[in-house]
Amino acid sequence: MKLEPILEELEGAAAKLGVKVSYETLAETVGGGGLCKVKGTYRVIIERRATVGEKVATLAKSLAHLGAEAVFLSPPARELVDRYQAPAA
Repeated sequence: MKLEPILEELEGAAAKLGVKVSYETLAETVGGGGLCKVKGTYRVIIERRATVGEKVATLAKSLAHLGAEAVFLSPPARELVDRYQAPAA
C-alpha cells in the first residue's frame, strides 16, 4: 500500500477539522511529534525526518483523539485512524 496518498488524505482531514499540521525538526528526546493545543487551537507537529509510515501513524493517532468520524476518509485511511481509537468503555 502506498502511504504518500494516505498521508495527503490525513493532512486534508486535519485541515477540515481546523487542525494545523506542521513538519519540524524535533529534538531526539521529543519523539516523532504528536497532537498539542496552542492558544486554544489544536496542532499536530510531526518530525520532518520521520519516514512516511511514521508520519502517517502520528497523524492517524492525532485524528483518532480528535474524533474524525465526521470527516470522510477512504477505507484504508479510515482503518488506520480507527486502529488508534480508544476502545469504548
